[in-house]
Amino acid sequence: MTQTSTPFLIRVYNAGANLIAPLAYRRVRKKLSSHGIDPKRCPERLGHPTQTRPEGPLIWFHAASVGETLSVLRLITHLGEIHPDYAFLITSGTATSAQIVAKRLPPRCQHQFAPLDSRKALHRFLDYWKPSAAVFVESELWPQMLQQTKARNIPLALVNARISERSFSRWQRFLTIAQFVLWHFDLIHTQDERTTQRLHQMGFSHAFTGQNLKSVSGPLPYDTEELTSVQVQIGDRPVWLASSTHPGEDEIMLETHQDLLRTHKDALLILVPRHPERATAIEALIKGKSLKHTRRSDGDGVAKDTQVYLADTLGETGLWYALSPLTCLCGSFTPVGGHNPYEPAYAGSAVLHGPLYANFAQTYADFDTHGGAVEVHDAAVLSTKLSTLLTDFTALKKLQDQSQAFAQKQEGMLDDLRATLSKALSLG
Repeated sequence: MTQTSTPFLIRVYNAGANLIAPLAYRRVRKKLSSHGIDPKRCPERLGHPTQTRPEGPLIWFHAASVGETLSVLRLITHLGEIHPDYAFLITSGTATSAQIVAKRLPPRCQHQFAPLDSRKALHRFLDYWKPSAAVFVESELWPQMLQQTKARNIPLALVNARISERSFSRWQRFLTIAQFVLWHFDLIHTQDERTTQRLHQMGFSHAFTGQNLKSVSGPLPYDTEELTSVQVQIGDRPVWLASSTHPGEDEIMLETHQDLLRTHKDALLILVPRHPERATAIEALIKGKSLKHTRRSDGDGVAKDTQVYLADTLGETGLWYALSPLTCLCGSFTPVGGHNPYEPAYAGSAVLHGPLYANFAQTYADFDTHGGAVEVHDAAVLSTKLSTLLTDFTALKKLQDQSQAFAQKQEGMLDDLRATLSKALSLG
């Protein structure tokens, strides 16, 4: 597809974004500060660097939040292995992504908060970092960011793209704008065939289907001493994990655990909210169910009479996946769209999930077919399945093994994508 003139609505957007940038910055600065970010880092959102640019060529990766950021870390590691002269910069917009990625940065990689989509912020950012190539992740498509990057003849790639049914309908209504935005990319890698077909319909014949990058994110890190400590606290009690809960799902998990306690009186539920700031509200729900609990952010461990352990700390999800043989992956019992099932699978935790996983439709279908995950529809079915698996250790071990094997099968695609990106972005 050839370049077209800037659509009128894009020009209106650009003018508005430039005009309101000071107000937008005040809002994001307040939000970052409220989440514990050092105020000295907030100006990064205006394009002011807070780290020194390394010498030599640099590849810029831009992602939205935690999941998208973590999904490209192994890709960056692999690129670094075959391009030892390159440095890497990863940008994102949320405090949580910055806090988590800081502990997992690949070699020769730095993190900065992404500049606002305003002319001055982007000029500062691009003038300082001077990327040799840029890789955008999933749907983080800011018009001025793309325009200014392309205007400097910086090769651009979009990886792990996904277009939902709702987004596709909206893009069809504004096809000229969609085509203008996506025209900037020299390569478009999608995470499913449906997205590829939709991009082809819009005229992007160079879009191709690859594996979901989240499938090769590998196991989440954890502190081995902490794992041993918590294992000692739990002993031989049956344990299950409810991971990444959202509003409306905590109630389902607690109801399930109440049912499970009728057959497994010493069972332990480890409950990990997707957003730890919800922990106080969840604690009230636990108390309302008359369940005995302890809370990790208070420094509490798992006591002998703890029925629910509220794991409300940031960056420890890998610990809970490594600890628990069974994970109920939430974001799938309310219309959130599901979460990444590969993370528990890599750790060897069998996966149970709800029916609402539109964001990972193909992944969950393949996962269930492979035998590593089981779909359940409500608390009653979940409780029955948990009770069965926590009694039948042979069946549980089989499910764990199939879950881990499914995740490990995805590894080969990194080599293919690394080679494709290197060629498309003219990496030396």
